[in-house]
Amino acid sequence: MTEGSTTEPPVATPSTQMLVDPRFMPVADLFFRMFYKPSQGGGALACYLHGEPVLDIWAGWAARDKRWTRDTVVLSFSTGKGVASTVVHRLAERGLLDYDAAVAEYWPEFAAAGKETITLRQLMSHRAGLHRSRGLVPGREGLLDSEAVAAALAASPPDPRRFHGPGYHAVTYGNLVAEIASRVTGVSFQELVRTEIAEPLGTDEFWYHVPEDQRHRIARVFPKVNFLPAPWTTASAVLSHAPGVRGLAEAGMAEGFDELMRSPSAHDAVMPGWNGVFTARALARMYAAIANGGAIDGARLLKEDTVGQLLEVQTRRRDYVLGIRPNWRLGYHPGWVALRQQPLRSVGHYGFGGSGAFADPETGLSVAFVTNRMGNTFTTISDGRFPRLGAAAGTAARRAA
Repeated sequence: MTEGSTTEPPVATPSTQMLVDPRFMPVADLFFRMFYKPSQGGGALACYLHGEPVLDIWAGWAARDKRWTRDTVVLSFSTGKGVASTVVHRLAERGLLDYDAAVAEYWPEFAAAGKETITLRQLMSHRAGLHRSRGLVPGREGLLDSEAVAAALAASPPDPRRFHGPGYHAVTYGNLVAEIASRVTGVSFQELVRTEIAEPLGTDEFWYHVPEDQRHRIARVFPKVNFLPAPWTTASAVLSHAPGVRGLAEAGMAEGFDELMRSPSAHDAVMPGWNGVFTARALARMYAAIANGGAIDGARLLKEDTVGQLLEVQTRRRDYVLGIRPNWRLGYHPGWVALRQQPLRSVGHYGFGGSGAFADPETGLSVAFVTNRMGNTFTTISDGRFPRLGAAAGTAARRAA
């Protein structure tokens, strides 16, 4: 392991070595304590401070008989929404998209069923009323057909609850923004991710459809997706009629989705709301640019004015799917950490199972954590590992100032 200097920025290390800036040693210690045995799985953590890497570490197991390495990638679920949103902002900067224009201007079929006035801004802040994935398309693998999903969303009526608050588009968000982006550019969304994100950042590992020759790098996701005491189909049917959790079942519990998320076929499709595969290093670099005024290593990812727009809260109302007030930004939420004092001017996106990434422009910090162990015995949503790591990294960043 190499260590950076407290007075000079850390220097990029050889591919077989980790990077730990001494100022972030407590963060690294916390991370390594999380992965002592195969049943704890594995993960990676990366941080940048003012555009310079200060942490790049990994530990644990990609599978029960395979250690996590520098090159391991993993399905990171909703973490990919932040990457997809960044593509949209790049297109908006070039005048190809307008946040306050009706989505139907770019996607005429979207105007069906009373959606003609829904704007891109509303869609990106989960106020389009198109949260339902349950019953959206037929078949247990129907969600992998991006064209069918887009057509079904275009034909769907919006949920009237959208007038009273946002409703998290847990599965559908990525399909919606991907379709809009492809419509205005005439380019596939995976190609847009390559040209708008991966190439400007000089980092390959931003994948939805994973290249065949890279799939050996994917960590196995375990232990299970369904933590409920009943089969997935039964539980989703019951919960879809239960007050308080109905929206969550509608949004994230489509038929067979528990199996689909662990299936190799998930890597054949482009479903940016949930099937993104990344390294922590790649995610941290993207958010490092956002935390650093939109640029990193002399390359500009976003304009400073755009970064300012990303930080603006679009709605403070209670989310009828999540049951909380996420304070949605344009495609992101704030970087929630395990501290009383939250980084309120931050943006990022966390994913099912505990992976996530965020940028905090006020401290110049970006943090990304990916893991293959989905939660704990009680919940697969998250067991708090990333919020604890984010809090430790934020403390280190403030002390370094």
